[in-house]
Amino acid sequence: MTVDSSAASEPRRSAAGKAGTTGSKTGTKRTTRTTAHRTTTKKSTDPELVQLLTPEGERVENAEYDAYVAGITPDELRGLYRDMVLTRRFDAEATALQRQGELGLWASLLGQEAAQIGSGRATREDDYVFPTYREHGVAWCRGVDPTNLLGMFRGVNHGGWDPNTNNFHLYTIVIGSQTLHATGYAMGVAKDGADSAVIAYFGDGASSQGDVAESFTFSAVYNAPVVFFCQNNQWAISEPTERQTRVPLYQRAQGYGFPGVRVDGNDVLACLAVTKWALERARSGEGPTLVEAYTYRMGAHTTSDDPTKYRADEEREAWEAKDPILRLRRYLEASNHADEGFFAELEVESEALGRRVREAVRAMPDPDNFAVFENVYADGHALVDEERAQFAAYQASFADVEGA
Repeated sequence: MTVDSSAASEPRRSAAGKAGTTGSKTGTKRTTRTTAHRTTTKKSTDPELVQLLTPEGERVENAEYDAYVAGITPDELRGLYRDMVLTRRFDAEATALQRQGELGLWASLLGQEAAQIGSGRATREDDYVFPTYREHGVAWCRGVDPTNLLGMFRGVNHGGWDPNTNNFHLYTIVIGSQTLHATGYAMGVAKDGADSAVIAYFGDGASSQGDVAESFTFSAVYNAPVVFFCQNNQWAISEPTERQTRVPLYQRAQGYGFPGVRVDGNDVLACLAVTKWALERARSGEGPTLVEAYTYRMGAHTTSDDPTKYRADEEREAWEAKDPILRLRRYLEASNHADEGFFAELEVESEALGRRVREAVRAMPDPDNFAVFENVYADGHALVDEERAQFAAYQASFADVEGA
């Protein structure tokens, strides 16, 4: 099924992709919605999107993408639900730890679980993933221990895991730069003749960065086996998407000569199917794809942000009704694929994960206060030596106060 995400009648895939649409199409009508600063009302031109599960948990057909989830079993469906629940529980614990002073900062994924789990489970073991700093669900799918994600936010390391162990790169704080890394890696994969693909994650805010535009150019020209997965959560900190672009993000691919498709980012099945399709294109030598997962950031951009200052409560409430976890639970229950025993056991597992994360964070050793001065210059530098000495004296002053 293809649904109308707001009111438009534009095709869901850019002209660089397959011509026409094969899914059914709802009627088109004009609507209005509240956007930034609570006062702006605009007529939406949002296009259709790929959807396999409605917000009510009803399975709908899509002639183009059903084949990519046709063989999914009840056990696998329960696995997707488990992934989303545990990822959300981990995220909630990390947010609480930051509020209690155990982490310096945290970037929550609340509301984006379906986009991350669906796309993450679409990858193969030999694919390589380049995340930004919010892909906790994708890290979970790649087998990265969630406690390893917290070291950087606690300030005790620069990542905490070996990227080559799980083919999952370290988090990237510089907005959009990982898309260039992914493109270069994908070009290398193509030259090596490897049967694998690369996927790069970024947000709607990063789509405005020049690095992303350069990545699109190089990946298209060199036909790189890369999937650009944009989680459009509609807010680049306090800027709504319409302040950044005059066209839907997925349509940008058209100008670079490769396909773009918008998927319901709160539908884990649709995200799984569309990402599988895009990765298969990459592996078969058909080049890059832009996937725009249309979702919503339910919480703050990071724990240093207050979203109530720039967006309306009514907007969040409307998206709460599209909750990705509730959507799949409704489908599981309606299909008799899960019973109360399954949900009860998962709740116990969820709480155990929260305790493990909390204990692991509190057990992390303090970083070396002088490590910042190492590796600045290969052969050392007099100014760095002077700064180290000044910092040592500053640190010693605390010991003097405590001993007094």
